[in-house]
Amino acid sequence: MKLIEFCNHIMENKRLKVHISVILIIHFLLISGCSFPRIIILDDALTPEEDIALGVAYEKEGNFDDAIKKYRSAAKKNPVAYFYLGNAYFHKNDLDNAEKYYKKTIKEKPGYADAYNNLAWLYYVKRVNLEKAESLAEEALRLNPEKAEVYLDTLEKIRAIK
Repeated sequence: MKLIEFCNHIMENKRLKVHISVILIIHFLLISGCSFPRIIILDDALTPEEDIALGVAYEKEGNFDDAIKKYRSAAKKNPVAYFYLGNAYFHKNDLDNAEKYYKKTIKEKPGYADAYNNLAWLYYVKRVNLEKAESLAEEALRLNPEKAEVYLDTLEKIRAIK
């Protein structure tokens, strides 16, 4: 009898009905495995420049695989990222991919002197295409005389082993 009296009391009290309804809904949600809505980001929220900066930070830590991921993301909108991909692969000692991306940088950004210099340096390290390496270093010097010290160093080293 007491249960029937309690149920009648609940039916008469609107505030109590609302509270019990809310408790029952929360209970149902908890036992049914539902969760609160989640925010899912489908696109990279970073700009290409931010991806490159983050990639450089990863490289400094020696985390080349994550750097490569960031550079690939940036390369979709900024072809300078191909240069950074070349550098990351060079540091991983994957010289074939490094060469591929330095060449791609030169193709996409023909005035980007560092790509010429780094490709020249790659050929120097591999001890191949030394004539081409020399002309690449000369082109880097022509494109950006402000970095003459760096490019001349590459050029001198190439000429020393030719």
